[in-house]
Amino acid sequence: MAVTDAPHIVRLGVDDAIAGLALSTEAHWNQTEEDWRIFLRDGIVFGIRDGMRLVATAALLPYSGNNAWISMVLVSGTHRRRGFATHLVDACLETARQNGLTSWLDATPDGAAVYGPLGFTPTLQLRRLKLAKPAPAKTPQSSFATIEALRARDLRATGFDRTALLEAFAQRSGSRIVGANGAIALVRDGRTARHVGPLLADDAPAALGLVDAIVRSETGPLLLDAVASQAAFLEGLTASGWTIERPFQRMRFGPATTAGEEMPFAVAGPEFG
Repeated sequence: MAVTDAPHIVRLGVDDAIAGLALSTEAHWNQTEEDWRIFLRDGIVFGIRDGMRLVATAALLPYSGNNAWISMVLVSGTHRRRGFATHLVDACLETARQNGLTSWLDATPDGAAVYGPLGFTPTLQLRRLKLAKPAPAKTPQSSFATIEALRARDLRATGFDRTALLEAFAQRSGSRIVGANGAIALVRDGRTARHVGPLLADDAPAALGLVDAIVRSETGPLLLDAVASQAAFLEGLTASGWTIERPFQRMRFGPATTAGEEMPFAVAGPEFG
């Protein structure tokens, strides 16, 4: 495909999960094949191929209340700087426009530089944190919580009804929903690390207490995407050995259609990765 060629955009299907996983793995993202299957099954995923090879993707996942999430915006290193990401995001935005949807996404710093000129508005600043070596596993001081409790708390915090997506993650092998002292969180597998989020709590001590309980019951690396304005929570995490890997930005295209009643402490990862 020559640089001057207009890219031919196609709609992808569930059979493209492995090819999509190859792209997110190349980018060192934490998505699994199951993550890709959710977006390919429940969303609209656009792609660009070079011959038989999938070289770029972007997905649109509808939510409640006339909202949708743009995710999986990936371009192979061999095909960057050709405008592929912009073309694919435009395809997602046009689909959202046709369906009367407000679009949201989580952008890396590089991505935010692309999305801002397209008309996206920054909303929430986030920080990706990693704990590489949790303490030796001990009996956790937390209890299992229900998907109903997580769904209700998540709806209150985000304004989105994400029942189907949360259930899909919670029902996977290895996933668990835990709660303690007014805090609740989902813990699930990723490609290279377990992911904590969403995490909702009444205050920073409760949020940190639940994270500590999760850490004590895990043996491998953990990722968590914290809300930057939750300063006490962030400071408590870094003091206990978590390191900030990078910032990222939640952004919205279109009018605000919903608002959360409370601020989360940690969100589901960018594009649930």
